[in-house]
Amino acid sequence: MKLAQSRVTAQGQISVPAEVRKRLELVPGSILEWDAEGDRITVRRVGRHTSEDVHRALFPQEPQPRSLADLKEGIRQHIRARHARR
Repeated sequence: MKLAQSRVTAQGQISVPAEVRKRLELVPGSILEWDAEGDRITVRRVGRHTSEDVHRALFPQEPQPRSLADLKEGIRQHIRARHARR
């Protein structure tokens, strides 16, 4: 079933029709992947994960809240350890 058509420019560029953009949920910066299967070309959207999805996958547990004094002390300890004379 034909969804839409695009015309190739002299520079080899095409416009993605609005209906296709809606179906694939394309936004500026979206990446499309082109696959060849015999005489057929398939186009699909790559990377449907947001940075929030990636963050949740890497850090499944929420961090424990800390006071400003605790944060400053942690920074102080890190700097002392990093710049301590050996």
